[in-house]
Amino acid sequence: MKILVAVKRVIDFNVKVRVKADQSGIETANVKMSMNPFDEIAVEEALRLKEAGKAAEVVAVTIGPAASVETLRTAMAMGADRGIHVLAEGDVEPLAVAKLLKGVVDKESPDIVFLGKQAIDNDCNQTGQMLAALADWPQATFASKVELMAGENGGAVAVTREIDGGLDTVKITLPAIITTDLRLNEPRYASLPNIMKAKKKPVDQMSPEDLAVDVTPRLTTLKVEEPPTRAAGIKVADVGELLDKLRNEAKVI
Repeated sequence: MKILVAVKRVIDFNVKVRVKADQSGIETANVKMSMNPFDEIAVEEALRLKEAGKAAEVVAVTIGPAASVETLRTAMAMGADRGIHVLAEGDVEPLAVAKLLKGVVDKESPDIVFLGKQAIDNDCNQTGQMLAALADWPQATFASKVELMAGENGGAVAVTREIDGGLDTVKITLPAIITTDLRLNEPRYASLPNIMKAKKKPVDQMSPEDLAVDVTPRLTTLKVEEPPTRAAGIKVADVGELLDKLRNEAKVI
């Protein structure tokens, strides 16, 4: 079994995001970047399946500028066998990412594609679903548990999903798309020896043109601005005053 894992380079979750002075976007110069946390969970789950003897190869793929190779190296330091880098400058929207991943899927023919349920830079939560539609594969999103099982057509997987009302378990046949949620696992830290070994693991580079995908943005960002500063709270003398302010000032009742 081959597992493909999509990873993305984003601003580290510990960094306070700053808007550019001209409000054209987010400041990324001299800002610490790292792998999207949901993608780390996806990599970890793929590696656990390999360590359990249920997968033979884990391939990490990323789409982005030249610096995105660092994210691939992180995935390979965790244990991925090799990497694929689709070199694309600028903002690549979810639909274009899904089309590029579809091209990689066609070349690699994996049994499972793991993705984080969303990226913390745009929170779109679209790529996995779009990829499943393009590939015409079954999908399971927001996975909190993944269990491989025997199936009539070469294998299946039971995925427990986190939904508003609790947990929902679905069975899907392979090949399939799975997006990972926070409680699926706790990603490992890459050891120093594995970080050194990752530098020697192969990374294949390709371009959107190689995959016959147009990544021209369909959306135009008009302006990016900070959210309004939260107003300070006030104290009220009694319940009557509270109700009065909720009714006449906040107008929520």
